[in-house]
Amino acid sequence: MKNILLIHTGGTISMKEDETTGEVKPGDKNPLVFQTNEIPNIHFFTHELFHLPSPHITPNNMLEIKTFIEKNVNTHSIDGVVITHGTDTLEETAFFLDITLSLSIPVVITGAMRSSNELGSDGLYNLISSLKVATSEKAKDLGVLVVMNDEIHTAKNVTKTHTSNIATFQSPQYGPIGIVNKGGVVFHHKPLLNKPLNVSKLDKKVFLLKAYAGMDDSLFQAIEQHNIDGLVIEALGQGNLPPTLLPGLKKLLNKGIPIVLVSRCFNGIVQDIYGYEGGGRHLKELGMIFSNGLNGQKARLKLMIALETTSDREKLEEIFSI
Repeated sequence: MKNILLIHTGGTISMKEDETTGEVKPGDKNPLVFQTNEIPNIHFFTHELFHLPSPHITPNNMLEIKTFIEKNVNTHSIDGVVITHGTDTLEETAFFLDITLSLSIPVVITGAMRSSNELGSDGLYNLISSLKVATSEKAKDLGVLVVMNDEIHTAKNVTKTHTSNIATFQSPQYGPIGIVNKGGVVFHHKPLLNKPLNVSKLDKKVFLLKAYAGMDDSLFQAIEQHNIDGLVIEALGQGNLPPTLLPGLKKLLNKGIPIVLVSRCFNGIVQDIYGYEGGGRHLKELGMIFSNGLNGQKARLKLMIALETTSDREKLEEIFSI
């Protein structure tokens, strides 16, 4: 008998489709709460922490989930954790927990692309797959895992790639680290884990911008008025920006505001290769911080968390190099 902490937070996996209008929305009750009561060999500690669509989830909600998990693990004998979540921000919650939790037991996040009463609903199936992973000894010490559509992904690499397909969650650079089938759970490689970041509050204001051809620095002038603590930019290619951005960037950097660079490409990492104006080499010399393969939304969370303990550029560079 395994003790599983099952946390429901809302999302499509807990919603129903209106048969008349086709509208999908939360109901009065989460249908999954009643569908897991009789799964054999598992004792559940079930909590509905939120009942929110995932676009409503905030970093402070993510911190609340982290705190709730730690509290329950410290007060009960828990063998694994499963979290149900909406898919739009699922990768962000998974990543937040991955870089802040320090647990050896499996922590798994899952969701659904089809609501509970739609034909071909994938919610209960994904939940059962997640329970298989959370109760597997092989899933220990692997960080936070995302289980969807028979695949097991790491929180660092997984991202939502399709608006509606049930195979939406992919890890573009590395693929899944394992699969779930009728025979059980199979892992074919393991992730490298890093020391978790400390966080007890989230007060820092960090913006995320995406670069595009012909972009000027007018947005940076507007951002300057908001007293931000940090900025993440999804740059072009290997980490390059239009030169028309440079005046605004320099103003922010001169104010001591850390700016993290990622790529808007979903494969590869940013590097200080190009030496022209606005190229990666030039941006590195100006003081921008290069991230090692994170997408924009995950880099933003990491910067928010890191800034709670340090604003030192060298320390931030070290944090974003791994």
